[in-house]
Amino acid sequence: MKHTLAVLVENKPGVLTHISGLISRRAFNIESIAAGYTEEPDTTRITIVVEGDEIEQEQVVNQLSKLVDVIKISDLTAVESIQRELALIKVKASAATRSDIINIVEIFRASIVDVNRETMVIELSGDETKIDALCQVLAEDHGIIEIVRTGRIALSRGPVPAKNQGI
Repeated sequence: MKHTLAVLVENKPGVLTHISGLISRRAFNIESIAAGYTEEPDTTRITIVVEGDEIEQEQVVNQLSKLVDVIKISDLTAVESIQRELALIKVKASAATRSDIINIVEIFRASIVDVNRETMVIELSGDETKIDALCQVLAEDHGIIEIVRTGRIALSRGPVPAKNQGI
């Protein structure tokens, strides 16, 4: 099972390296990792998706909580949350196929962010399955040249449950 962990850390050089190193040294696979600023200038939020059962997830949380720079860890897997990824997808696009690509993009509520003679770049945010579905349609019908995706980012809906408020 995939677990989504939100880790608040002190905004210092090397913290992301320590966290990813700790997880990989314990032989846990990081499915995705995304880090960015928060509402507090001295705090960074790292969203980590790890594959494993409940015991393995608990081990990851316990190991992370031992790091000095970790402020708070929340497991967003079991709570109601909003989860998104962002993808930029470059596809082959001739003059003859552009209108078909535009129709597909509209169906997925994506945006075209760049066009030239031979390619189009599409931007899509949504859950993992939505992005996978668009990629599959574009790959089969038009040919994908390049894809870049962010890791998953997530926020709990409403207040953070009491069991997730501390380390």
